[in-house]
Amino acid sequence: MHFNNSINRTLSIFLLVILLFSSGELLAQENSPYSRYGLGDLASGQNIACRAMGGFSAAYSDYGILGAPFNINLTNPASLGFLSNTKNFSNTIFDIGTEVNTRTLKNNSSTSKYTSTNAYVSYLQVAFPISSPKMEKRGTSWGVSFGLKPLSRVSYKVEQNNRLSGIDSINSLYEGNGGMNQANVSTGIRFIGKGKNKNEFAIGLSSGYTFGNRSLSTRTSIINDTVDFYKSNSEVQTRFGGVFLNTGVQYEMHINNGGTLRLGAYANLQQRLKANRNSVNETFGYDLSGGVVRIDSVYITTDVKGEVLIPVTYGGGFTYQSKNKQWLAGADFETTNWNDFRFFGDKENVQSTWTIRAGAEFYPARFNAATNRYWNYIKYRAGFYYGPDYIRLTENRERYAVTFGAGLPLTTPRLIQSRGEYVALNTSFELGSVGNNTATGFRESSFRLNIGISMNARWFQKRSYE
Repeated sequence: MHFNNSINRTLSIFLLVILLFSSGELLAQENSPYSRYGLGDLASGQNIACRAMGGFSAAYSDYGILGAPFNINLTNPASLGFLSNTKNFSNTIFDIGTEVNTRTLKNNSSTSKYTSTNAYVSYLQVAFPISSPKMEKRGTSWGVSFGLKPLSRVSYKVEQNNRLSGIDSINSLYEGNGGMNQANVSTGIRFIGKGKNKNEFAIGLSSGYTFGNRSLSTRTSIINDTVDFYKSNSEVQTRFGGVFLNTGVQYEMHINNGGTLRLGAYANLQQRLKANRNSVNETFGYDLSGGVVRIDSVYITTDVKGEVLIPVTYGGGFTYQSKNKQWLAGADFETTNWNDFRFFGDKENVQSTWTIRAGAEFYPARFNAATNRYWNYIKYRAGFYYGPDYIRLTENRERYAVTFGAGLPLTTPRLIQSRGEYVALNTSFELGSVGNNTATGFRESSFRLNIGISMNARWFQKRSYE
């Protein structure tokens, strides 16, 4: 009975999130003009716990007081190898994240600004161990995961009015929508060394399907008191998709003071996505209800084949965890060669980038020390990140933020201690900015609230008693 209820519960949540992904934003008011270029605004690729610590994740693998992972690393698949199929921790991890952000876009040359509030599903991921008892006895553990997450968003609507000598004025409306998502299946395997320190090595792979679309349009209307000019529309719609492959490694060392140092690295290999493009240049008018009515098609192309080339990304970093597992600190360095990006052969306004991420976590509960105090089970996190934005028009646009958050347990201490089951509400708050101070530029300030649920429970095991 418990087994069937768990499956039904998992499938229901999974189908709900797929519906939310397919419907786009939960609250759509966003207006980000720079998402016109490249792949749009890039989404955060880390889980909520990592985002609260600046986003470092190359060497991250979350552990609680019982030594079992509670959150899924979405960046480095090697961490899945630390999912153990032992008697105490043969658990399934279900991880879902959401984001609510408030953005304020300000023109540096004026006092005008635009504020929008948006909400999204950040990711849905399920992970579980599949190693056999014989593998575990030999010091080998194996885990897999699957899920869905957005990679980028295109969303802007900008209106511009200009005066034309001898004609009057011209109104231009620039609009764009779309984004890119990724469905993944990942696996990682860990090997425990035979030496005195029993250092551990893990390697992982992640593959699946990247898919998305981008629709860009420009509508122009000439306003004149005596002459009725036709309105024009130029629109390009593109759909693309293809297989991706990411890989990663982690190496864990137990150092003399009893702490743990872990090194990690990952690579998101270059992707060549197949694409189809439809283009139209037309004149149009509006009907009585405000709908667009085509008058004449000046130029139309359909199903033009092309390619979207997404460049390789490399990342590496470390984490250090204290002997009693109360302190965790880490840092990452990531670089992407956006100079290789091509959209139907066009480079667009992008540049190669790098990002530094660093942060720390404090966990009051001591390893293997039972306690019934709720506050001891809260994980307190903080961090920051800094680096140039990959979109560049005339000058670099700096991107930086400070982050903080907490992991709040929703499970009673008794259940954590007796069964190793754990449900946590992960939160992350981010105060950031992107842009520059030049007179012709824009600066975008943002506040992001990330909320996620991580469930570590024995959903797929029969229970002999309650």
